[in-house]
Amino acid sequence: MFESLSDKLDNALHVLKGHGQITEVNVAETLKEVRRALVDADVNYKIAKEFTTTVKEKALGQDVLTALKPGQMMVKLVKDELTQLMGGDAEGINLSGNPSVILMSGLQGSGKTTFSGKLANYLKTKKSKKPLLVACDVYRPAAINQLHVVGDQVGVEVFSDEGNQDPVAISKAAIAHAKANGHNVVIIDTAGRLAVDEAMMTEIANIHSAIQPQETLFVVDSMTGQDAVNTAKAFNDRLNFDGVVLTKLDGDTRGGAAISIKSVVNKPIKFIGTGEKMDAIDVFYPSRMADRILGMGDVVSLVERAQEQYDEEEARKLQKKIAKNEFGFDDFLNQLQQIKKMGSMKDLMGMIPGAGKMLKDVEIDDDAFKPIEAIIHSMTPEERSKPSIINASRKKRIGKGSGTSVQQVNQLLKQFSQMSKMMKMMQGGGGRKMMQMMKGMK
Repeated sequence: MFESLSDKLDNALHVLKGHGQITEVNVAETLKEVRRALVDADVNYKIAKEFTTTVKEKALGQDVLTALKPGQMMVKLVKDELTQLMGGDAEGINLSGNPSVILMSGLQGSGKTTFSGKLANYLKTKKSKKPLLVACDVYRPAAINQLHVVGDQVGVEVFSDEGNQDPVAISKAAIAHAKANGHNVVIIDTAGRLAVDEAMMTEIANIHSAIQPQETLFVVDSMTGQDAVNTAKAFNDRLNFDGVVLTKLDGDTRGGAAISIKSVVNKPIKFIGTGEKMDAIDVFYPSRMADRILGMGDVVSLVERAQEQYDEEEARKLQKKIAKNEFGFDDFLNQLQQIKKMGSMKDLMGMIPGAGKMLKDVEIDDDAFKPIEAIIHSMTPEERSKPSIINASRKKRIGKGSGTSVQQVNQLLKQFSQMSKMMKMMQGGGGRKMMQMMKGMK
């Protein structure tokens, strides 16, 4: 996400990162390039101009030119302003009601139904809630079917009344059903249209006034850029929603919607959709997103994802195995499974500072682990626990059984051996030796 914008901002700030003398003139030139990068990313020109004007005033007012590390100070100013532009602090979702009612709104094709399922899954797994999904798109039978499919995927009940053509009545019946059956969150998926029209606005406004939801979210496809911002404004003028959801942020998005939507509608971005899987949903943190846009990674989110998969007891067992030199391929396979649960590889690599830039032209396939898994599964239990017994004939058999070459088997064995030594060094504090070994690894 934001790959093109990140590159352009990095190029714009290159001079101010210590690669030349810093003057008032090249601060102005740099910020002109920053403004151009933002406009290219589909940020409204007026917002981009105000942004760079504010940064310039702060830069010249804070003696950036005479600072000890002016380049770093300038980058920090850009990062801080970018954070403020996207909302400043993360905003939580209001779950105060009993049940809490969440009304979803947006255009057709914005990813509203899929996101409703993701939100239900998030509230169920992360917030220990018992959500109910409600199908209120009475015009498109496929939308009701889609919500049932999504509900089945995440193990959440879906309320629908296919004979009823009144979304207000369906919403009220769903809330009554939720109260009677112990559901503490109700997520209402409403009808979308191909464009903003009066009939749609009236319908969703009627639902809103009838059920008085605790939270009204506007779901928008981030790939539509400035059009998304304009649509959000039209909805907000009529509906006065509480927050924005940006979907498809894993696509080829320029980032304009994420950067400028807050300043246009003065409503926070609350969630982002980052993939097709039902767990590909993140709370929106403006500061973390600013870090990623400026190529600084997002270590906090990476650690949080790792902690979600972290098992303290398993970690202790693993530590003992490493200490005794008993770390085998079954343990390695288990670690791969944990990594895969954390999200797509490209997304994870983008969270590591500097890695996104290094890998910008590298395609990281989510199936990249499959040949490795196939090789390990082709080994016998003894080979997996004692890789040292794998000789030439065994390698040939493993390669044939996994549909890979002997060369690929050799490569995995070599990298596994290096990784095992590194893990042993980490426990023994051999930092310098470990760094030397890492330089030789792919």
